[in-house]
Amino acid sequence: MLAKIHERLEYYSRVAVWLGGATLMAAAVMVAVDVLFRKFAGMTMSGSDEYTGYVFSATTTWAYSYCLLHRSNVRIDALYSRFPKQVTGVLDVVGCFLFLYYMSYMTYYAGFAFHDSYVNNSVSITTLGTPQWIPQLFWFMGLAMFFVTLMFVTLYASLSLLQGNWELVAKLVGVPSIAEVMEEETQGQDVVLAAGDGAEGTR
Repeated sequence: MLAKIHERLEYYSRVAVWLGGATLMAAAVMVAVDVLFRKFAGMTMSGSDEYTGYVFSATTTWAYSYCLLHRSNVRIDALYSRFPKQVTGVLDVVGCFLFLYYMSYMTYYAGFAFHDSYVNNSVSITTLGTPQWIPQLFWFMGLAMFFVTLMFVTLYASLSLLQGNWELVAKLVGVPSIAEVMEEETQGQDVVLAAGDGAEGTR
């Protein structure tokens, strides 16, 4: 059942990434049009810089879940890669709990900021006077989705650790091997790896 939930979360996170990417592309087009209008028509689209800032902050959080599920977050593994899989498994799960603790505060205060802006009808200090709760809502939604995903991944990895399933712990929250990175980047195409670059050679 946990594997099915993990698969569904991966699907939802992929949809969120595509939506966020499409929104970023739309914002980029808006900025490009604004620059061209300034250059050739002497006119400007008021607020393009403001809206792109909102889009960037919101869509960034929408990519967090995908990054977590695909273990794309940057980690320093100079010593980590030298430890046996039992030690790295414990470190991975401990790291998840610490991350969950941090994200609980961040998500709570993001929700508080959204609620405060909505109740007080706060607006931006620009000529547009954008209601701040609108971009904050999308920002908070991304963080909330990530927090729920992180809770599930932490639970799944913890149960796998208690069962002694070190391979599954590594697959869920470990540092990806070179072979796994190549598989992700090449979408499963035939790639010949050098000796020592396999999954075991990087752990």
